[in-house]
Amino acid sequence: MSQPPPQQGSPGEPEGFGAPYEPQPGAYGAPVPPPHPPGPQPGPYGQPPTVPYGYPQQPAGPYGYPQAQPQPPTVPYGQPRQPPTGGPGGGGRSRGRVAGLVAAVLAGVLVIGTGVWFAVGGDDDADDKKPVAKESTAPEKPGTGPSPKPTPAPDAAEFNKDLKEGEAKVRWILKNDVDVPSGGVPVRGPWITGGIVAKAMYRTASGYSLDDGSQKWSLRLPADVCAAPSRPSPDGKIVIALRESTVEGADCEKLQMIDLVTGKAGWTATLDRSSMSDGLSHVVMAVNGDVVTAGRTTRTDAYRISDGKHLWDRLPGTCQPYGFASGDVPLAAVDCLKAPSDTYDEEVRRIDPATGRTVWTYKVKKGWRIDKFYSLDPPVVSLRQDEPEQKWAIALLSNDGTLLAQPDPGEEEFEIECGERDENLDDCLGATAGGDTFYLATKPTHVNGAFTNSVVAFDMKTGKIKWKVPAPPGQTLKPMRVENGKVLLYLAAPDSKATTGGGIMALGPQGGALQTVLRHPASAAKTEHVFDPTIRYADGRSLIAIGRVGGDSDEEEMDVRTIITFGD
Repeated sequence: MSQPPPQQGSPGEPEGFGAPYEPQPGAYGAPVPPPHPPGPQPGPYGQPPTVPYGYPQQPAGPYGYPQAQPQPPTVPYGQPRQPPTGGPGGGGRSRGRVAGLVAAVLAGVLVIGTGVWFAVGGDDDADDKKPVAKESTAPEKPGTGPSPKPTPAPDAAEFNKDLKEGEAKVRWILKNDVDVPSGGVPVRGPWITGGIVAKAMYRTASGYSLDDGSQKWSLRLPADVCAAPSRPSPDGKIVIALRESTVEGADCEKLQMIDLVTGKAGWTATLDRSSMSDGLSHVVMAVNGDVVTAGRTTRTDAYRISDGKHLWDRLPGTCQPYGFASGDVPLAAVDCLKAPSDTYDEEVRRIDPATGRTVWTYKVKKGWRIDKFYSLDPPVVSLRQDEPEQKWAIALLSNDGTLLAQPDPGEEEFEIECGERDENLDDCLGATAGGDTFYLATKPTHVNGAFTNSVVAFDMKTGKIKWKVPAPPGQTLKPMRVENGKVLLYLAAPDSKATTGGGIMALGPQGGALQTVLRHPASAAKTEHVFDPTIRYADGRSLIAIGRVGGDSDEEEMDVRTIITFGD
């Protein structure tokens, strides 16, 4: 492989930055599936915050947890899953190549391990002795088989009857209130602002009181929701994408602004999806301040959220952004292919979302693609190679786009869950960064009949492991975001024989003992465990929302618990 050109604005870059190490002959194990595909601090709970409630200063240490989804066929960790099928407007990020389309829609959990290579630095002939971990023989993680039929949902009062000391109460529970097609539909959101929690699914957007869960508004939409950002604007507005019509396979091309506080529909716009390759790609949506971007294979369109003004689309030259990550630092994935048949040629750019002007560029090794942004400040980028072998790498960057290091995993295996909505470039659970530290969740292992894992901290400048802290037995920890120098983590509820609940935990910059931030009640552990949730947390309260709604019957569908909230 050829070396990439020098990075803009990065004199003294080590030769071959961005290049993967080659595996030892015969050492490469089973391919790993790519993932599917979140500000200043919020204001007082129930009052309009300065930025949307519960969102981090970077996008990929959710706030914004993996979305529940139809369970895929039973597949061992580290094995590729078959891509779903879909018509125009669905099926993954296409860069104008069918191979790229297929690779981008492979569904699953991103796992480092079993012959996957953690590398972004070094030239093509560099040290080839960097396998991530030995093959795992742990039993398959529960949850890949058919789900049991739901039982009538308990209300908050029932969960609160047996609260233990130190446990937060269940504030309210929301059951599904939208009739959806057989097979279920994804839920976009939740978006929280101004005392309202809102979501959109199928052909309805709804808003509820953050305090008690009562419905405040409901907006009927003319067609299916097909894309949406992970966060709203600072003043509480969202822009979602709708299909052009209710005809199956209709293009995802209509934009609709909604005021989340009032539920009023605002401006609309139509995306140009006339390019053949563009019609096959997902719409990648993000919010950066008062700008929403809608990216796809051939171009990105930027609109001012407050008034709908179209700001820019195609940029000068060959390189075009195909998606941003939501957050205060506008990072974009950029495609520089000169021909549809070429291999991946991509860049990470910081781009002024109001003008399209590039601030800095990090050139990715040719043949690799940008997968996700795990953090914006500091920038941490997930990279993937699909051919000739599937590999995964992580680039730790400085705030001017200079490559600092790659994490050195040693013998650890890692797992990041990015949910069902694979079209967006943010909203992952299990990875985040802050200050000079990058945090990763290890792959759960089966111990004494239950799954557990650890959190590993890496030095951003060297990529070396700083410390490792295990989760409590029978539970897993996933980094969310860094706040006031501490990393906040979601502690998942145990999956069986629950004597304790989940909750929000914290670790200081030096690791040490886990600190309890909010303990969810053991009485709600079973309900919390099946949520496979998206999490929002602020001001001593947490909200867990399910990412997909469906059922074998209308009765089951309407009994699905879609949101549960905790806190006093």
